[in-house]
Amino acid sequence: MGTHKLEMALIFLLTCLCYVAPVHPAAPPNVTISYLSYKNMDFAMNLYRKISSHHDKNVFFSPLSISTSFATLLMASGGVTHQEILRVLNLEQLESADQPELIPRLFQLLQENIEQNGSLKLDQNMALFVRQQVEVQNVFEDNIRTFFHAEVKSVDFADTKGSVSYVNEYVRQKTQDKITEMVSTLDETTQLLLINSIFFRAAWQSPFNSDLTRDAPFHIDNYNVLQVPMMVKEDKFYTAEDVPLGARLLKLPYQEGVSMLILLPNNGIDYTVIDDEINAEKFLSWVKDLRKTRLEVNMPKFKMAEEYSLQALLPDMGMSSLFSNSANLTHLSMEPGLKISEVLHKAVVEVDETGTTAAASTTIGITPYSLPKMFVINRPFFFFIYHEDTNCLLFMGRVINPSSN
Repeated sequence: MGTHKLEMALIFLLTCLCYVAPVHPAAPPNVTISYLSYKNMDFAMNLYRKISSHHDKNVFFSPLSISTSFATLLMASGGVTHQEILRVLNLEQLESADQPELIPRLFQLLQENIEQNGSLKLDQNMALFVRQQVEVQNVFEDNIRTFFHAEVKSVDFADTKGSVSYVNEYVRQKTQDKITEMVSTLDETTQLLLINSIFFRAAWQSPFNSDLTRDAPFHIDNYNVLQVPMMVKEDKFYTAEDVPLGARLLKLPYQEGVSMLILLPNNGIDYTVIDDEINAEKFLSWVKDLRKTRLEVNMPKFKMAEEYSLQALLPDMGMSSLFSNSANLTHLSMEPGLKISEVLHKAVVEVDETGTTAAASTTIGITPYSLPKMFVINRPFFFFIYHEDTNCLLFMGRVINPSSN
């Protein structure tokens, strides 16, 4: 009897320990780069909602660029700062105490998978600009070079004019002149500035005929109508309809395993209502339920250049300590009081008859059906540029005014 009681007490003690011993849950055993893409997609939608809540204008950014930037800071951070980055990036379930390099390794594999056929033009470049007096830990510098091919640049921020010129020249070269001015001013007290650039160029699998492009009306809202260059093409396209959402989908493939998915709200449906409904699960269901049909597509040419100060947006999403005096960046440097001064993101996209050139920088109810013959994109719409094999979201945007640049 005494032995039995002792066994019961031991079982009770072990049960209690299961509730009080967390740290980090073990990463799911089936973690793949597609799983990382899924998590990154939900982060992208959350960030989109944060950006769009501030205005009713065009939106364009690279979720992959931004996530990769902050993945490097995961290796630099500890404590609350580390936990906040994980939570906002939606990567908590990928954190593993016995595999500290799992997340950066997944980002590395994702990048390799996207570029594996060699034909896709997607160049990512990252640099951490550090105040001259800061001594960076060798382990951190080695890690970001290994996993992200990133560079650490020592900058004399006290020379504000020289540092602005230095940063802009770096970004200009990395984006092949697509982004010529990343920063206009830098504070002389700047400690750390993170820049991540991504350059993308792709041709349509089936180009539009420029001879057919003509001016046509685009309805910004019920009161504002613009004449914009409208591209026209008749062919077989993959389409679907989301009946509960009140929107139609159109897939436009590029030549290198990348596609643009357009989400067009139905007439009378306010695009702001759709904002709250977009998520990773929705996106994957749209892609899954696309069906091919013949129709004529009318699509506006557009070009956008958008920029965001992420240090102003992310604290509202729960990532605040990174930009404050309480930042824990001890894996980057042992210097006390170190914090991220700025993370700037600037993105450029141009869509025409031949394809898309885009550059970015970081300082369910689906019913497939036969669509009407016409798919006319003549009102505000959403678009997503994604890698098909991994469903990785490279860019996403909202076009309110195609002629606004």
